[in-house]
Amino acid sequence: MKILVICLAGIGDTILATPLIRELRLNYPDATIHGLVLWPGSRDLLENNPNLDRVWQKHLIKDSRLSSVRFLWGLRREAYDISINTHPQSRIHYRLAAWLAGARERISHVYECFTAADTRLVNRTLPQDYSRNTVDQNLEILGLLGKKPLASGHRLEIFLEPADRQWANDFITGRGLASNPLVGVHAGSGGTKNLRLKRWPPDRYIELLKHAFRAWPDARFLMFGGPDEDIELEQLMNSVGSASLIRVRGSLRNSAALMARCHVFLSVDTALMHVAAAVRVPRQIVIEAPTLNKTNEPYNQPFSLVRNPAVHGRNLDYYKYDGRGIRGTAGELTRCMASVSVEAVSEALDRALTELQGASFSGADRKMDP
Repeated sequence: MKILVICLAGIGDTILATPLIRELRLNYPDATIHGLVLWPGSRDLLENNPNLDRVWQKHLIKDSRLSSVRFLWGLRREAYDISINTHPQSRIHYRLAAWLAGARERISHVYECFTAADTRLVNRTLPQDYSRNTVDQNLEILGLLGKKPLASGHRLEIFLEPADRQWANDFITGRGLASNPLVGVHAGSGGTKNLRLKRWPPDRYIELLKHAFRAWPDARFLMFGGPDEDIELEQLMNSVGSASLIRVRGSLRNSAALMARCHVFLSVDTALMHVAAAVRVPRQIVIEAPTLNKTNEPYNQPFSLVRNPAVHGRNLDYYKYDGRGIRGTAGELTRCMASVSVEAVSEALDRALTELQGASFSGADRKMDP
């Protein structure tokens, strides 16, 4: 038995596929199981997963169409029995990739944008449900295969190397942060489609951080983000100008290892939100963006949601898995995110840090399970 798990959507969606990958290994202990991802970051988070035998990575958007087709057609040599397009992968291009890879049995969820062409590219489907987390919808795929979940419980998984943990330890000890409350912050978001427009405005972060520096002088704020966010994050850091704010530079696994040592993590719904959930940061704060819904909330992780008054429960009016970006003009979406007040986020942050008072919160004591 050879199985190909296709995770060509975002890095966060790849993390949400890890409980299914574990279940596939439990149900098919002797199978060859490969992963196929688009983003290098997705590869980095999967390549140490013991439930996978190999991870293929190809940037099908950036690379030429001919190169991408040749690569996917070449996967036919692997003679996969089953390919699984994990949830959510709504665009027809994801199912075309599955057809090109040529598995005998090709599984996908059905999305609003499905057409007759989609039904020719895959041959086993199941409905999606906006009221359920993506992890649970992925696990329903086992039923199509005549299998059932075997694990006693499910959680997001990232498998770090000792070098990643050592990097995080060196980061903390080298800056003398072992006795400080550590707050991770991700002020960015994905850059595909128009997802940049779901970011909380930089001026709001600046005001929030200045308040936090005054209220919590012992806390240190770690600014996470990838290389494509460098310019914006540097501008934000320069505007704040405080030694309490520290830029994190390292690989995605390095960042995951450092997040595992944080006491609080603040973001909108981004890939790093799911990384924080996977490493179980004990106090997670999520600013509601139009793209947040039940499918992509932090899985099996308690979190504090800062409500967006402009969204007001109409998340699916703004964003669905239909291959499109967030509905609304740039101005409308900017105003939507600006409707979240600094006071509301400050209240959530103050509450999280107050819970740490009187407790032993040494960063050196924060460990992450394998």
